[in-house]
Amino acid sequence: MKNSMLFKLVGLMALLTLLLVACSNSSNENGSTGTTGQASETTESTEASTVEITDAHGTVTVPVNPKNVISLDSRTFETLADWDIKLVAAPKDVMPADSTYVKDDTVQNIGNHREPNLEILAAADPELVIIGQRFAGYYEEIKKLVPNAAVIDLNFDVSEEAETPGENLVNGLKSATISLGQIFDKNDEAKQLVADFDKAIEDAKSAYNGTDTVMGVEVAGGNIGFSAPHFGRVWGPMYDIFGWKPALEIENATSDHKGDDISVEAIAQSNPDWLFVLDRDAAVSSTTDAVPAQDVIDNSPALQNVTAVSNGQIVYAPNDTYTNESIETFIEVFENLANSLAK
Repeated sequence: MKNSMLFKLVGLMALLTLLLVACSNSSNENGSTGTTGQASETTESTEASTVEITDAHGTVTVPVNPKNVISLDSRTFETLADWDIKLVAAPKDVMPADSTYVKDDTVQNIGNHREPNLEILAAADPELVIIGQRFAGYYEEIKKLVPNAAVIDLNFDVSEEAETPGENLVNGLKSATISLGQIFDKNDEAKQLVADFDKAIEDAKSAYNGTDTVMGVEVAGGNIGFSAPHFGRVWGPMYDIFGWKPALEIENATSDHKGDDISVEAIAQSNPDWLFVLDRDAAVSSTTDAVPAQDVIDNSPALQNVTAVSNGQIVYAPNDTYTNESIETFIEVFENLANSLAK
């Protein structure tokens, strides 16, 4: 009898032990008590929700992976598209026609920088607005329109006097890319772009012999404009980066996007060994009847005896360069330069 009671007591104690263990495991899995639940909560609480970005105006706190993003900066479109970043609005009138954002009807069109429809910004209620270059002058107005949004100005043309245009271009593109990587949690992709950019610069620099004379031109509306060394947004800064020897230098050169008013005859008389060409019309989606830059160069009687033309030493920037000045575009430009100059 005593043994029977003892066996029943042992069995009851074992059952109670099993029930206690089951309850403990259930609590841990639900995260309400126990070590596992505490570790999960700690991990979640330490994930960064914002990042500090330095732009043309100072330091800005930006949410990581923001919603309702608007970009107005032509240097960002290709990078953001490659990273599958959704935009709610963009200035489609000054974007390449083949841009995924231009083709996407859900992306609202802000127009162009001359007559932008900025009311779209306020209606979109963005968490982030990216501006720069063409839209940099609207910085204060945009901040007032979207007081709850983070507004960053990646216009690195605003620089210290000690920096050269070439340094501005290189440092600005790299800095903007790293900042975008931090904002959209694409740090590895951003670092790879910067590494590819640095390599393309070194390759193009190594390919130049240091003695050939160089000239940059911009073609628009069938006209050839002189792109002065050190000025402008494409060819000019590259004289600093690569140490090019200019075929022609003028006083009071401008950074105007149309190039300086220098006659084709004056360009021909400078007789450059290399001619680097930017086709402005090819980059504008609204231009449908433009004459391709290559046709303009090929059919210019004044240029036919120029060394660069007669020797076929002409490099054309990608067609979308004027409205797609991304780091990817400059990598392509530099790679083309390296391949051409090395021949």
